[in-house]
Amino acid sequence: MTSFAAAARTDRGRVRASNEDSVVVTDRLAAVADGLGGHAAGEVASGIAVERMRVLGEQPRVAPEDVLSAVVEANRLIVESAARNLGQAGMGTTLCGVALGQVGETDQCVVFNVGDSRVYNVRDGALVQLSVDHSEVEELRAAGQLSAEAAARYPRRNVITRCLGSDPSPTPDLWVFPPTDGERFLVCSDGLTGEVDDAAIAQLLRQHAEPEPAAHALVDAALAAGGRDNIAVVVVNVSS
Repeated sequence: MTSFAAAARTDRGRVRASNEDSVVVTDRLAAVADGLGGHAAGEVASGIAVERMRVLGEQPRVAPEDVLSAVVEANRLIVESAARNLGQAGMGTTLCGVALGQVGETDQCVVFNVGDSRVYNVRDGALVQLSVDHSEVEELRAAGQLSAEAAARYPRRNVITRCLGSDPSPTPDLWVFPPTDGERFLVCSDGLTGEVDDAAIAQLLRQHAEPEPAAHALVDAALAAGGRDNIAVVVVNVSS
């Protein structure tokens, strides 16, 4: 039977006055939500998103369609909360993560994403980004209009093109594939990836085999690099 062992850590960073990132970990699910910086009540939006995913992660069985439904419902809850509360107008959040699901009687990993928080997979020490950033800079890079070097300096690189809190609801990306014993997942906000490059992230994960020390090491690295944004990290080890 496949199982997840996970640990999470989040920090407001060295610059922001509050932390708008939220995390959730259950036996079957790990997720990160990054409340939109500069928007009203980003921490409320991210909190709503992860609490809805917590309910999903506490179910005994999770199908891929359940993940899609939960993301859409999280969006609805955020939109309705903003409509009821003037101070929450315009709030939004990213949401990404991985769930241990089933297709028939077969275990499957279900990776989901809306926005520019990321899900990485690690097998045999190799770090691979699974999610695709829903951002202006990624769309330009994918279209061949920006090089990787230019993308790193692009002034609007923090502008995202898909988020929860939208009406109509954004369509989440979803990937479903069988688990591999010993593989790992990293779920994180751009407070990590904006400060620490993929090579350094991979090295830290190789140095720390267990989820809790790995999560702490990654957040500490982002803080040491400047900590200019809120940071959220979940590290998941898979056993099957």
